[in-house]
Amino acid sequence: MAGQEVNGSGSERIEVEAHDGCVVVRPYGEMDVARAKDFREALLGALSDASRADQVVVDLQHLTFCDSTGLYVLMDARAAAAEHGWRLYLAAPRDQFIRLLEITGSLDLFTIEPAPPF
Repeated sequence: MAGQEVNGSGSERIEVEAHDGCVVVRPYGEMDVARAKDFREALLGALSDASRADQVVVDLQHLTFCDSTGLYVLMDARAAAAEHGWRLYLAAPRDQFIRLLEITGSLDLFTIEPAPPF
């Protein structure tokens, strides 16, 4: 691990870790309007670090709930990544998040992968 930043605390934190060629953003707990600003800052920071990496992974395995505000943040990050030619993908989302993507018609906008090995 090249570095770690933690926004929030306990079960509501957002970790940002750099690994070889990859920046991982890992939100914990619930993502709603109250946490969207911190999530946006973490993702924008990760995208800034992406200039030194090939990809940004948003590891969702510890995210227990996400509303449309969190999805909007992810869609903005996806657009920013695409604009700069970086790869952003979602890893290990839970059923609730997949359902949110399906309901909003945005499932096909994201690449979804298994959880990263780190």
